[in-house]
Amino acid sequence: MQLEICTWPDEVLAAKAKPIEEITPELEKLIESMVKTMYESDGVGLAAPQVGKSIRLICVDQTGPKTRGELRVLINPQIVECDGEVDSEEGCLSCPELTVTVKRSEHVVVRAQDREGKEVCIDTTGLLAIILQHEIDHLDGVTLADRTGRLKKAMYRKKALRWKK
Repeated sequence: MQLEICTWPDEVLAAKAKPIEEITPELEKLIESMVKTMYESDGVGLAAPQVGKSIRLICVDQTGPKTRGELRVLINPQIVECDGEVDSEEGCLSCPELTVTVKRSEHVVVRAQDREGKEVCIDTTGLLAIILQHEIDHLDGVTLADRTGRLKKAMYRKKALRWKK
């Protein structure tokens, strides 16, 4: 089932997500719904806080949004190594109509568990590195709106609050 995407400044997006202790049938249902929501919303990544669940879970597919070739579901992901620097022009499903140039690490190593609970390690650069950093930001309560300047953020807040009415 497709889930509703929370939009900034929703409180769940500002909270640090809790680690997942065990993989349950309910978690598996959430994963399936998140994957469907990500693809149907033309996203390349989706974090659980974006659908109102403050847990450390992300889905990413760098081949998206139309192709569905490299789905990765990561539980409790964490960046364990990063280097280099690149400017990335980013948008976000939780911040409609906002694009921000963000300084990201060019190379990241991410450790997590897959949906079966096995440890995975992703050593990557390019688009996948950027997507992983963006989604892990969500798990730490950081959105694109938080990565913009004060004036742009204030203007975006006015617009976002009008949408919520």
